[in-house]
Amino acid sequence: MARSLNLEEHCFSNQYGEARMNAKFNLYPLCLRPDLVLGAKPHADGSAITFLLQDNEVEGLQILKDEKWFRVPIVPHALLVFVGDQAEIMSNGMFKSPVHRVVTNSERERITLAMFCFPESGKEIGPVEELIADGRMPRLYRNVSNFVEIYLQNYQPDKRPIDIVKI
Repeated sequence: MARSLNLEEHCFSNQYGEARMNAKFNLYPLCLRPDLVLGAKPHADGSAITFLLQDNEVEGLQILKDEKWFRVPIVPHALLVFVGDQAEIMSNGMFKSPVHRVVTNSERERITLAMFCFPESGKEIGPVEELIADGRMPRLYRNVSNFVEIYLQNYQPDKRPIDIVKI
């Protein structure tokens, strides 16, 4: 990721410290009224990176782009990689954390596994200095510690927790 922005290779991982990973298994049971029930409400992930192993047969994941929802096709046995809010902060908005949701299915249940990568507890993250030095681009986010706590405290409908740390 750093190389794609012409930055020092370890500039993100140096901020991150010893990474933690949390796994979450998701079961979305079949739903007789998928037009009325979401499997997961619209959100962006509070992690830096999320790895998602989708169900091999049942779709449900959708991404928001230009105020429209687009289905994410199944690629059997592949990992889907999401940039999370913390990577958006560290990249000063160069990488975007996508808003996504899960829709339910009226005929079949859906099972997924998500792995969330978080920084070492207490580590402060912020935009990489090289991105904002010498007026290269304006600073969009303030430095923050324990972003996951901020994320959980501000996880509300129609709001993004990342907005709390915007300048």
